[in-house]
Amino acid sequence: MALLVQSQHHSSLGDYERILHLGGGVRDLRAEAETLMPRLQGRRIFMINSTAQGGGVAELLPGLIGLMRDLGIDANWLVMQADDPAFFTLTKRLHNLIHGHGDGDLGNGERGLYERVSRDVAAAVKAHLSPGDVLVVHDPQPMGAGAMLRREMDITAIWRCHIGLDDETQETRAAWSFLEEWALPYDHSVFTAPEYIPRCLAGRATVIRPSIDPLSDKNRDLSVRKIVGILANGGLIRTSSPIVTEVYPQIAERLQADGSWGPATEPEDFGLLFRPIITQISRWDRLKGYLPLMQAFVAMKKRLKEDGDAWPAERRRPLELARLVLAGPDPASVTDDPEGLEALDEIRAAYCGLAPDVQRAIAVISLPMASKRHNALLVNALQRCSDVVVQNSLQEGFGLTVTEAMWKHAAILGSSAAGLRQQIRPDLDGCLIKNPQDPHEIALALTDLLQDQERREAFGSNAQRRVHTDFLVFSHIRSWLRVIASTLEGRYA
Repeated sequence: MALLVQSQHHSSLGDYERILHLGGGVRDLRAEAETLMPRLQGRRIFMINSTAQGGGVAELLPGLIGLMRDLGIDANWLVMQADDPAFFTLTKRLHNLIHGHGDGDLGNGERGLYERVSRDVAAAVKAHLSPGDVLVVHDPQPMGAGAMLRREMDITAIWRCHIGLDDETQETRAAWSFLEEWALPYDHSVFTAPEYIPRCLAGRATVIRPSIDPLSDKNRDLSVRKIVGILANGGLIRTSSPIVTEVYPQIAERLQADGSWGPATEPEDFGLLFRPIITQISRWDRLKGYLPLMQAFVAMKKRLKEDGDAWPAERRRPLELARLVLAGPDPASVTDDPEGLEALDEIRAAYCGLAPDVQRAIAVISLPMASKRHNALLVNALQRCSDVVVQNSLQEGFGLTVTEAMWKHAAILGSSAAGLRQQIRPDLDGCLIKNPQDPHEIALALTDLLQDQERREAFGSNAQRRVHTDFLVFSHIRSWLRVIASTLEGRYA
């Protein structure tokens, strides 16, 4: 019920320090860690979440854990496991409620299910813990188990919530009413934005913004030859030239006109290396706004047919050649998100209802997850050959897919979801749309970006500097060390 994960992180702090533009961040981290380490008193740290792959938390933890260990901290990663699929259906429901969506009628049946599974998970996690350890619990799935362990053992427990809504609604009140009894035993809580902190935890929470690892497979620099090789090995482009590296055992699949899945280069190569590419890469989730984005792209193409003849060639040509990529993980591989298949089926139905010429301009791509490394490299290459990266989320806790694309010098089009507003400064790092469910507004924004290369390049440069300053893993670890040290002092002072 609780798996100890060996963090697959192969870069040391020395590797970052040898890179000129990253060295300052490493030196600042080392200096602060030197002052904070004595306050940790050599304690072990365990971080626990609900899945080893898929989603932002699973992306964050390997780098976080690996670099903490490089600093000399005994940091460890646990993944909870639950045999009852109804539990993850319930926690997905809680996830949606915290974002302001869904049915808030939660009764004794749901409470009994949550408590029963949490007790089983707590028993499994307890086998890994000793008195004095620090347990950091990520999101609602393992929250109940962490609360039980805090009551039973002499440990320090911190709850880390990666989701939230910058408004209080009937739905959010229902979620926090359900979770409050499990939140209160924790010594401290951490949120992504101050607006996300519920009343029951006011005064007992700190804000830490997530980060990316610049040397991870998903974010490291790639030469043009490597980008081409990754796309070819992953089945996303055709090439008549030999590739040094081997084709991946599992390759990307593309939704076909009849609703089946086939090779991503069928019925034709999509033109990733030559055409203007608009890309969104997320989990298959209704809150990610895939359907309105698809509708917006269709509307943009329709307007081009109706009005394009009156436009000069330099404005018309980018829209004629533009292609839309909607990519996400193989949904069967994301065990804590039972709605993934349902969301993807809705996208499939919408795609199959499009005219053939529009279908050819849209690629719905399922990225294989059998190899985390191959998946990360495919995402990296896709983002780097995209002219515009979109995150059209209805709600977004933070949105590391945006952070990753900003680091890669991409022009960003985001919704006004709270997590995205924390990153994208409007008309400086990218564009924000007011209503992610309005295809007309999205279509206008896409049109403007595709027709203005200088603006896209300026956005990309500013966005990369923004991430370098605020959203790299070095500042993230510094924040965690401060929170853990101050929480320990609060308990043992």
